[in-house]
Amino acid sequence: LPSFSAFPAPARSHCPPVGPPAAPACRPACVEVDSDSEGVAGNGFKLGCISCKMRGEVEAEASVEWYFRAARETDYILIYRYEDETPSIVDERFNDRVAWNGSKKTRDLQDGSIFILNVTFNDTGTFKCLVNRTLRFPNYQYHTSAEKLIHFMVVPKANRELASIISEVMMYVSIVGLQVWLVVEMIYCYRKIAAAGEEALRESAAEYLAIASESKDNCTGVQVAE
Repeated sequence: LPSFSAFPAPARSHCPPVGPPAAPACRPACVEVDSDSEGVAGNGFKLGCISCKMRGEVEAEASVEWYFRAARETDYILIYRYEDETPSIVDERFNDRVAWNGSKKTRDLQDGSIFILNVTFNDTGTFKCLVNRTLRFPNYQYHTSAEKLIHFMVVPKANRELASIISEVMMYVSIVGLQVWLVVEMIYCYRKIAAAGEEALRESAAEYLAIASESKDNCTGVQVAE
């Protein structure tokens, strides 16, 4: 009897594994944008402060501090702090008027925005957002900080931006231009259809006269033959 080693070994499959490959974990994108800087007295206003970390896969913790310098003052004063998912209002001028509007349910803060309620003219000045971040690597920690300045202006009523006005004017110009084009197109089509109809009538009349003339010639030939 042949030994088992005499039989060929089963071929190893080179086919790719069945099913879709495992997708990498998705992380929300972070984009830094500038904050608006003009608020209306008596309304609420969001002060934006977005600070993205460069290494999204690295664990981190961050805290946010907000400072304010009034229009005629020279020093910044700490008004608000958010750390360990706990907000605290430091300056009594902003008591019951500041609410956290940034990252929720995480200590890895990338959005440190706040919302000011009942904006007053005394809020005109410069706000400074300071983000203190600690990146946690396997063998060490790295501390960074980022600073954002917002020159805030309070106005009695909302001012329309130039871009908004231009967009509205362009919209009306486009509508009027489209209507004019439709009218011109309708007139052109009507004239073209009318000209085609007149041409068809002329051709029909010519064919009718040709048939009548041919019939008359045939009748005359028959009478001569008789």
